[in-house]
Amino acid sequence: MQSSVGSGDPAVTGGFDTVAHDAPLAVRMRPATLDELVGQEHLLAPGAPLRQLVGGASPMSVILWGPPGSGKTTIAHLVAGATDRRFVALSALSAGVKDVRGVIDTARKERRRGGPPTVLFIDEVHRFSKTQQDSLLAAVEDRTVTLLAATTENPYFSVISPLLSRCVLLTLQPLTEEAVRALLRRAVTDPRGLDGAVTLAQAAEDHLVRLAGGDVRKALTALEAAAGAALAQDMPEVDLATAEKAVDVAALRYDRAGDEHYDVVSAFIKSIRGSDVDAALHYLARMISAGEDARFIARRMVISASEDIGMADPTALPVATAAAHAVEYVGLPEVQIVLAQAVIHLALAPKSNAVVAAIGSAMADVRSGHGGAVPAHLRDSHYKGAARVGHGQGYKYPHDDPRGVVTQQYAPEGLGDREYYRPTGHGAERAVAERLPKLRRIVRGTGAATDTAAAPDTTGTEERHR
Repeated sequence: MQSSVGSGDPAVTGGFDTVAHDAPLAVRMRPATLDELVGQEHLLAPGAPLRQLVGGASPMSVILWGPPGSGKTTIAHLVAGATDRRFVALSALSAGVKDVRGVIDTARKERRRGGPPTVLFIDEVHRFSKTQQDSLLAAVEDRTVTLLAATTENPYFSVISPLLSRCVLLTLQPLTEEAVRALLRRAVTDPRGLDGAVTLAQAAEDHLVRLAGGDVRKALTALEAAAGAALAQDMPEVDLATAEKAVDVAALRYDRAGDEHYDVVSAFIKSIRGSDVDAALHYLARMISAGEDARFIARRMVISASEDIGMADPTALPVATAAAHAVEYVGLPEVQIVLAQAVIHLALAPKSNAVVAAIGSAMADVRSGHGGAVPAHLRDSHYKGAARVGHGQGYKYPHDDPRGVVTQQYAPEGLGDREYYRPTGHGAERAVAERLPKLRRIVRGTGAATDTAAAPDTTGTEERHR
């Protein structure tokens, strides 16, 4: 493989450094060939884009999207070492537009004089600004460079559309427990790894696999720490106690500004909607443990109380609103108990989306132009001269009727027969579903005069003309 000449800027390197004997275990155990790659079987079929990329059979530009420890950087190493292409690695943390253009200019000169093609690797490409991503477009379009970009964030949110359309998107999945287990066992015996210096007890192996959560880098880092602790005590085996002491707690995969943030809160709300109280509490705990803003959690719960529960349990909204107030009044960590109580209430409440359907139907009518004039008898009659234009005249005060409801036109002309709200038979909404048709018959004058829909009301009439 040929390397680029460094620019003097630490953001740009000619490739990857040679692995030192004292490098971290996760670095030493990187696969040397594509056949050593474990996991991502969906990308390893003969002729698949990943094999073409590593073998240099096609100059396609690729975006690798996957969680930490799923193999994105490993694939870049395989590309760097497998062909005679010129390989340049660019750091998205410190590089600027000038660095990008410098790499592209050098690649163009190499191409003109018949030199090798250039592969430009950009790790964490989502950290590039729109301007930095824009600077890649022309070079990727005419294949001055073959772009290999890696990201942990959803590229549909973090990569500009023109760049995304010029690349093949390869999605890497978290490694399965079986894959992580196989790599741990390889690291224990492989000369590049621990070379048999210790053995790994089954319980300790299970703990490390569980701790990793699909992130092989995390698993190997934990193994290295546990092995070091065992060797320091002249122990030939890493047992469960040693593994637990070496690594205190699993780091939670949760990016508050990225894709995981939206995925977890989506699962949280859908669990409440689906009445799975245990799953909802799990996602609540996950968000709290990751440092998610408790106000954000509370706001989503307030929305859910109306969107997914509504009149099936009218107490859900006050409960959610009280929890949101408690976040401001009490704060974490104690408010997690309040949030949990609210989550339990919402998850176990009967569900109805009749409220959201009702406002959706009403909004659709308004957007379609169905918005006639307010009937004259409903208009404000408090200002001087209102009576001369007929405002308020003929208005019937509902409290004057023993039923508390009267026949009267309230909707604009042409909308009197609309029924936006359609209550379900769930929870408290069942009683509403029984009462609503009676109310509509009286208001619209389509029912019997003796139809009773509400209890008598003796409210005073001093405000009756408002």
